Amino acid sequence: MNKKVYLLAFAAFVVGTVELILGGILDLIAADLHLTLAKAGYLISIFSLVYAISAPILLNVTARFERKKVYMYTLLIFLVSNLISAFSANFYMLMAGRALGAATGSLIFVLSLTLAARIVEPQYKGRAVGIITMGGSASLILGVPLGIFVGNIAGWREVFIFIAILTAIVMVAIGLVMQRVQPVPVVSLKRQFAALWNPRMLAIHATTLLVLAGHLTLYAYFTPFLQETIGASSTMVTFIYMMFGIAAVAGGGLGGVLSDRLHPAKAIVIVLIPFIVSMAVIPFTVELPLIAFLVLLSIWSALSWTVTPVQNSLIIKTSPEAAESLISTNSGIAHAGIALGTYVGGMVIDHSTIMYNGWVGSILILLGLASAIYAISRKEQSVQATA
Repeated sequence: MNKKVYLLAFAAFVVGTVELILGGILDLIAADLHLTLAKAGYLISIFSLVYAISAPILLNVTARFERKKVYMYTLLIFLVSNLISAFSANFYMLMAGRALGAATGSLIFVLSLTLAARIVEPQYKGRAVGIITMGGSASLILGVPLGIFVGNIAGWREVFIFIAILTAIVMVAIGLVMQRVQPVPVVSLKRQFAALWNPRMLAIHATTLLVLAGHLTLYAYFTPFLQETIGASSTMVTFIYMMFGIAAVAGGGLGGVLSDRLHPAKAIVIVLIPFIVSMAVIPFTVELPLIAFLVLLSIWSALSWTVTPVQNSLIIKTSPEAAESLISTNSGIAHAGIALGTYVGGMVIDHSTIMYNGWVGSILILLGLASAIYAISRKEQSVQATA
């Protein structure tokens, strides 16, 4: 397999770090800029919102241009966005830097996925997509803790400078080793919408929405869940998150391997069934020995990150000519699922108890499985025929 995929995965790692890091340094930013934590939290919301809507638009705008050039210019703007964040004089300047970083970061991640699939042999496409996903998930166990460490030692501004330096390293490496990649023939908006609104593709996107919503119903409130159910200390919570991140990286790689060895349509069913079971039984295992509880959490984490590369591989196989735009749409829908799951989880806590979050989440994932079965039961050629 083409080793350049790992360079694209490193770019995904940097983007993932930018997206996830703010939660770990939010208190430092709030104190420095004299903000409430609630107002500082808007910096996270604006990132997710801009990220969700930007990639499809930017992909259309850049569709006619050579992909390496687009990638390099996007990395440059991403670098500038982090410098804007680092030297922000006030909240609104920092928000502008975050918004610009979200827009360019979303395009970098989607380009990393599609370029990885294009530069490898056909039998390695799923694995390449999985490696990119591993790069994003690796930010959970490497990028975010390192960013928090830098923030606590030097300051939150230095975190963004550090990310800008990493981006510069990626730019130099891409410039030296990556070949020019010509754009695929431009797919008209009419054909893109035809592919998007095809029942099979709508079902694939619905699966992404429901599965991510189900996962976040519990994961968004993972810390209070651990504290309330097993009385986890702050040290134990940190350890469990690191364990969760390691399992997530493994899950991303597993998703790629399954997509290559099996058809992604089979892989998604194989992944979702144990995913549903793992979420549903989590509340029952809090009374078990700690090691059994941690093993189950690791399985849940790995399966949660296995879904993304399988779904993206399924999109590539289903509609290769419109894969860039459809993957970008799927990425936006994933962020919508994150928002939906966070809301649903909060509603469950407000009206009952956090013990029910896993069960409610498993119901949403079950609906996602039904949507996936509907998608894969339709003829493989249906999306292309509609387009």
